[in-house]
Amino acid sequence: MKIGEADIRRVAELANLALTEEEVARMARDMDGILQHIDKLSELDTSGVEPMAQVLYDAEETATLREDRERAPLSNADAVANAAVTSGGYYKVPRVIER
Repeated sequence: MKIGEADIRRVAELANLALTEEEVARMARDMDGILQHIDKLSELDTSGVEPMAQVLYDAEETATLREDRERAPLSNADAVANAAVTSGGYYKVPRVIER
């Protein structure tokens, strides 16, 4: 998959980043190189390789997983208790998006 400068500009726009032409060109080269490497890795036969880690597994007695317990949810008042500024039960934060 080829990543072009138009793709980089679109992602930068979505992320609200101001990139120079040099940065756009460099990021397009870097991203294209990363995707080429991933394509190369996808060609490897890993059918005989045992997984190194697995999220879902049979937990032994020494596992650090805990049993799920039902408990009351955090109240709105408790959730905003340590907030610097609140309004109407919500956090108030400075505006960061200018457009």
